[in-house]
Amino acid sequence: MASQSPALLVIDVQKGMDEVPLARNNPTAERQIAMLLAAWRRARWPVIHVQHMSTEPNSPLRPDRPGNALKDEVRPETGEPLFQKTVNSAFIGTALEQHLRSHGIQSLVLVGLTTDQCVSTTARMAGNLGFEVMVVDDATATFDRTGPDGVRYPAQQMHRVELASLHREFAEVVNAGGLLERFGLQQPR
Repeated sequence: MASQSPALLVIDVQKGMDEVPLARNNPTAERQIAMLLAAWRRARWPVIHVQHMSTEPNSPLRPDRPGNALKDEVRPETGEPLFQKTVNSAFIGTALEQHLRSHGIQSLVLVGLTTDQCVSTTARMAGNLGFEVMVVDDATATFDRTGPDGVRYPAQQMHRVELASLHREFAEVVNAGGLLERFGLQQPR
């Protein structure tokens, strides 16, 4: 039996993201994620967490570093599964797809970090696997990037371009307030 409620997939909201030495957009992303998380929990809809377990030697997201920990505002509660990954996609090397299918979950709402890497890769793969995917614009964020030609691209530009690339191809891009309204969920006070 299929779940009519979309699962909220919280991707890589880890303390080490605060250690990245690059400019970041959307400083209120974590607040929006926490708000959506509270609404999903109140409705008793499925919540799934993803944690990046970096294998890069200098990454703050390595399992042996304090930055690997999930931020306080998104810590899983009892019964909320946590999938740990070592690559950008939450589907590679994890049992995420099996979990979704065994629970009849067909629709995913993606929030987290970073828009152009793990969120995007997971959204693209979820779309290709046949899931209905929504990416929440104001509950995602990224950092400045430098292209192969040495040109620096500001975080907000990276964010907007990546969302434009995803929209109507792999996912529907939405904002948190509109999403709550669409599903008739109350915004936590």
